[in-house]
Amino acid sequence: MRVTTKGQVTIPRGVREALGISPETEIDFVEDSGRFYIVKTNEPSAAGKFRKLRGIASLKMSTDEIMSLTRDS
Repeated sequence: MRVTTKGQVTIPRGVREALGISPETEIDFVEDSGRFYIVKTNEPSAAGKFRKLRGIASLKMSTDEIMSLTRDS
C-alpha cells in the first residue's frame, strides 16, 4: 500500500467491509505497544457538528455584498 503526497491511503474493500466503514464514517487510529489500529468512532468531526446548521442563516445579502465585507477595501 502506498501513501500519497497528501498522506492518504486507500483502505482495501475487504477491510472496509469487515469494519463496516462506508463514506462519511468517522475513524481513528489507536496506538497500542507500537502498533496502530483503525477503529470506528462515534464522535462526528468538527465539520459534521455544523452540518445540521447548513443553510440556516437568515441574512439577506448577496454573495458580492458578503465578499466585499471579507476583502480589504
